[in-house]
Order: sequence, then C-alpha cells, then structure tokens
Amino acid sequence: MPCGGQTEAVERQVGQAEGKLFTHRAAFARTSVIQAFLGSAPQLTLQLYICVLQRDLSIGRGTLMVISMLSIVYGALRCNILAIKIKYEDYEVDIRPMAYFTVFMWRCFEIATRVTVLVLFSSVLKLWVLPVVSLNFLAFFLYPWALFWRSHSPFPENIEKTLNRLGTTVVLCLLTFLYAGINMFCWSAVQLKLSDPDLINKSQNWFCMAVYYTLRFVENAGLLLLWYLHKTDVYSYVCAPILLLQLLLAYGLGIFFMLGFYLFCHPCRRLFSSSMSRGLWDCSTLLCLSSSNPSPQKNRPPVERLNDAEPKSPDDDNDASREPSVRSPYGTPNDTTVEMLDDSVCDIPSDAAPSRGVETYGAMGHTVVIATLQGLQNP
Repeated sequence: MPCGGQTEAVERQVGQAEGKLFTHRAAFARTSVIQAFLGSAPQLTLQLYICVLQRDLSIGRGTLMVISMLSIVYGALRCNILAIKIKYEDYEVDIRPMAYFTVFMWRCFEIATRVTVLVLFSSVLKLWVLPVVSLNFLAFFLYPWALFWRSHSPFPENIEKTLNRLGTTVVLCLLTFLYAGINMFCWSAVQLKLSDPDLINKSQNWFCMAVYYTLRFVENAGLLLLWYLHKTDVYSYVCAPILLLQLLLAYGLGIFFMLGFYLFCHPCRRLFSSSMSRGLWDCSTLLCLSSSNPSPQKNRPPVERLNDAEPKSPDDDNDASREPSVRSPYGTPNDTTVEMLDDSVCDIPSDAAPSRGVETYGAMGHTVVIATLQGLQNP
C-alpha cells in the first residue's frame, strides 16, 4: 500500500481514470444513438424498399436488415436508459431485466411498424414521400427552437468554453438534427430543452408523449390508407386489408408495452411528479371535438311577464269592468286596485293628508295614490 505523499498521487490518478471512463461510456452511448438513427434506420428503410420492389429476400440482405433493426432498437434502448439516469441522477437507479424486456418490445414494434409504413407509402406514391418526410423532420427540428424562443431565455454559452457563439449555434443545430432523426422513427426519451443549462428536459411530460403517439398513430393510419387506395400489382401476393390491420395492431402493441414499462417496470415510477393517466386525459380532451355550447339566452328559463293574462274567477268579472287589477311583481293577483290619473305618477305635496281609505307612499319626491277597494266601495 502506498504511504506518505504517494497516497494523494494515487487518489488523483484513480479519480482521473474514473473520469475518463465515465466520459468514454457517455461518448459510446451517444455514438450508438447517432449510429442507430442516422445510419441504421435509413439503411433498414432502403433495404426493405428494395425487397418490396424485387419481391425477393435473400439470406444476406435479411441478415443485414436484422442487424440494422437490432442496432436501432439498441440505440433507442440506450436513449431510454440515458434519459432515466439524467432525470434521476440524484438517485441510485437499478434497472431490472423486465424493464429491459418491455423497452425492447416497445421499441421493436414501434420502429418496425414505422419503417414498414414509410416503405409501403413510398413504393406507391414516390413523389409524396419527400414532402411527408421533410415536414416531419422540420417539425421536430424546429420544435426545440420554438420552445427556446418562447421562453425568452438567454443564448446558452456554457456548452463548451472554447466555442464562440457561432460554434455553439452549430453544436445546437447538430443536436436538434439528431433529435429530429430520432423522432422520425420513434419517441425520443431524451427531450431537448435549449433554455436549460444541461439542454435536457428533466421533467416527465406525459402530455407531449400522448400527443406524439396519438398524432403518429393517425399519420400511420392515413399513410396506410393512401397505400391501400393506390396499391399496384406488386402487392398482389399479399392480402392488403389484413396487412393494414396487422400494422396498426403492431403499433398498438408497441404502445401497450410502453404503458406497461412506465406503469409497472420503470425503476423510478414512484418519483413521478405527475400521473400518466392525467396526461392521457388532457390529450384526449384536447384532441376530441367538443360540441358547440348553446348561447346562454337559449338555456335561460322564460320569465313570466307582469301583464300576462291569468285565469280569473267568475266573481272578478264584474269588478274587472270598472278597474283593472294590480298584480304583484311575482305574478300573483293582489287584493288592491289602482286608479292612475292619465296613467302617470302624480305629484302631491307631502303635507297633504290623505283621505279615508287612501294610502300614500313617497318615492323620490313623487307620491303614488293607491285607493283601496274598501275606500272605493264606501266613499
């Protein structure tokens, strides 16, 4: 064992070795993600496209396709593990084999379905595949920048000390380019947040995930429908309706394994700050078309007018010919009758005493004369 002044030197060397090992592991993880989605994913799409047009699948080409598929799934798996370690870096994360299995199945169904849909669509509508792919790519490329512009945060300067503003912009563009490439084929577990010092969104946003998978499912269904309507004789050897249902079912199975991972197999599921069901509910509320609410005037109950006719008793017919009856504001008949001079309010001096059977009420300098029925009958 070293002693004396050699102990500090050994500890320094061990610390440097551990730092280099950590850096190399992080670089390998990021390299595997880059290679998977910017190399293997386009290669798998191209190989499958050639197999569909030639109606032939050789052993060598099939082997390459399987290797490319495993490379993409491994890159997506590394992306999930990297996201967990970044978001919960203050905790000791223990990922169990069942978690790896659910993530593997989730990514396999999701990526295989997405690649197959793009290949089928491009085989019948070659001129439209470029606008579809470009629109998807630009949307995910500009999305982090739109959030950064909306937050009004200062431009990040702490990415690398040796980089100037132009170099930092180039690095951020490359990072968002990789982010868009991942989201072209599957959901990126690592969400960019350019306004954060670490450039990573450490919160679990269920709403964005629900919106992504809902829109992606609708897009895949639309592309498959266009393929079914414009399919050629190349697909005469397959049953198109069954293939369409199988692809939609496969994507649904991918979503099923994703829900199983986050609900039962996620190592930090008890630390979630929000509920997955809440995010799904918010997404369904946003996407569903709510019926237009009627105007408040239509829902308001009818108000009975004061002058509406009401049934009268036979005893009141004789009195009705002499004086009109006065009704209360609540629509019930009153026992008194009113005699208005020229249907107007009369001004009477306040010191004038009313006659028998007459009551006076002062209101804002005016006096309303009301003659009771007894006073009228006994003058």
